Amino acid sequence: MVCIAAFIILLIVGIFVAFISIFKPKVGKRYLKTLKKSWGCFGKRVTLQKCETGFGDDVKNTILAKLVLKKPKLVKPVSIGIEVASILVVLITVWSLVEGAKAGLALWTLGTCNVQHPDSCALGAEVCSIDGSGQPTNPIEYVGQWFADWGEIFGAVPDKFRDWNVSNFDFQGLRIKEDGDIDAIDIFDPGCVVCLQSYKAQKESGFFESHNVLLVPYAIPSDDGYKFASSELIVRYIYATEKIESEVNGAGLKIIDRIFMEKDDKHSAYQTNFNDVYSAEKAKEVLQDWLKEFGYSDDEIKKIDELAQTDEISEIFKHHDDLVKNNIHAKGIPTMIFDGRKHTGKFEAN
Repeated sequence: MVCIAAFIILLIVGIFVAFISIFKPKVGKRYLKTLKKSWGCFGKRVTLQKCETGFGDDVKNTILAKLVLKKPKLVKPVSIGIEVASILVVLITVWSLVEGAKAGLALWTLGTCNVQHPDSCALGAEVCSIDGSGQPTNPIEYVGQWFADWGEIFGAVPDKFRDWNVSNFDFQGLRIKEDGDIDAIDIFDPGCVVCLQSYKAQKESGFFESHNVLLVPYAIPSDDGYKFASSELIVRYIYATEKIESEVNGAGLKIIDRIFMEKDDKHSAYQTNFNDVYSAEKAKEVLQDWLKEFGYSDDEIKKIDELAQTDEISEIFKHHDDLVKNNIHAKGIPTMIFDGRKHTGKFEAN
């Protein structure tokens, strides 16, 4: 085990030796000679053969040489310490390689290197993450979650070779164009800042003109409810306005547009207000004031409020949550499907 640990350490040290050898070539030659000897022993060990070079013993003897003369009683415990340290170096290296492979596969399949908390991955797309379960509280839960992450990663591999046709997904949502076949799906959360930025980018680039988009409001769930304070209420109201009979059209689109694009008379963005300022009662009051402004009567607003709390709307939430997590395998919002591909994160115009 000592020779394996020494080989690993030599590889790491080699980064610095390569730089030093530019100025002192002799250092590089000595290093290569030692590395070659180490590799000979390492190759034998990893193939479960006996190490004939004695490199491991050479390393230990070099470390213990001075100790033998000064404090011979410490030789045995220090020798054991070297073996233990070697085992730890090997275990940490193997664990690092496994975790690196896991992060790389997760990034390739799910778009994030952190399965449970996607927005903590600097390499992934900018998203409002759909977090997994909370932090494990004991070793058994940690191991269970670790294997569950691998299952989720491998379960998403087929997505890389999948035909992402919008007709395969039965989302309910808001059509921007009344006619024609839907050719793009945009799943977003009204409280998500990245969704706001993405929506603006789509508008500015003409994406809504070049594609027939189905907007799908989705409240990101969390352990204690929903990720953003008013998202559930807003999404429920949007779907309720689509279901009641009224002469008023496009109220859901107007609500989305106002939350993402407009500010109040104090120049505060409505999204910020719903997330951080409004209480639940105030948020509902503002939505009802908007509905009245859009042309709904008091009776219609009452029907919308009642319908928003029914199981009918709750079933939409459950169905969409199942599609997002188990079919699309989205780990963050916004998630879009268009041009035969799944796109995660902020929309970037070509």
